[in-house]
Amino acid sequence: MPRKPRIEYSGAFYHVITRGNQKQRIFKDPADFQKYLLLLTAYKNRTGCRVYAYVLMNNHVHLLIETKDIPLSKVMQGLNQTYTMYFNKRYRTVGHLFQGRYKAILCDRDAYLLGLLKYIHQNPLRAKIADSLDSYLWSSHHAYTGKNNPLSIIDTDTVLRMFSENKGRARRKYREFMIDQDTLGKDAVYATIDQRLQGDETFVEEVQAKSEQKVAKEKRKNAYSLAVMAKAVAIETGVSLEEMRSATKQGRVMAGRRLMSVVARQYGYKCKEIAEFLQKDPAAVTWYVRNGAEEQKKVDAITAMLEAGKE
Repeated sequence: MPRKPRIEYSGAFYHVITRGNQKQRIFKDPADFQKYLLLLTAYKNRTGCRVYAYVLMNNHVHLLIETKDIPLSKVMQGLNQTYTMYFNKRYRTVGHLFQGRYKAILCDRDAYLLGLLKYIHQNPLRAKIADSLDSYLWSSHHAYTGKNNPLSIIDTDTVLRMFSENKGRARRKYREFMIDQDTLGKDAVYATIDQRLQGDETFVEEVQAKSEQKVAKEKRKNAYSLAVMAKAVAIETGVSLEEMRSATKQGRVMAGRRLMSVVARQYGYKCKEIAEFLQKDPAAVTWYVRNGAEEQKKVDAITAMLEAGKE
């Protein structure tokens, strides 16, 4: 099924994630990192967007971008296509460099800017490829410490003023914030409403008013038990819980596991909880969640069944 259209309007704030196709490396040496930043700067200047953060990893990129009149799709399509042309020419390769469509989560900037900034800058530490934020070259952390902001790519003022009007004090407070233990976990970073938004009900209402796009209401966390969800999935697909828990890799059963995982995640269950219920490895459930949302029509049918009390 086609994915839901992106919600775009002037002033929209996004957490963007773009990954290498089949997890391949998209940066092989410093020249590649530098080229991507040069292109990001060029598209920022061309489109008038603001860039609050980035981290370039070997096989993926995180960005925090606020658009103006030109939508995010124009920024990212141009950036990714131009970098792909550069990469393929340099390494004499052909085909897609990036994995399908980039992910873009529309976020409440006031509520999530600092948390997402911290999550993005700490990516190299979580991946254990750097011992400190200062030692990793390819992130916007250095722009906020005042050491390096190549081509003035990062709009630091908004964030620094959240710490202090005095720039020196703001940078010290930023450093303290980055080493503080309180941080957004991965589940919180990727928890969305309607697969596209991150924010509360007020934010959803604001987005709907600005974009005139319908946003599905947020599902109540753990509103239904996993057993009840499994019954609804069985009615919709004909795949029983026993089959979902079995070792078979039949297509219909795999589809049932994917739908079960997606629906359960939408109601706030963690991948680990779903994995225990399905008697599967958590990594498998994570894969089901990433790939199951393509069948949105069936997911919606199961959700409607649950909320109508027909399971």
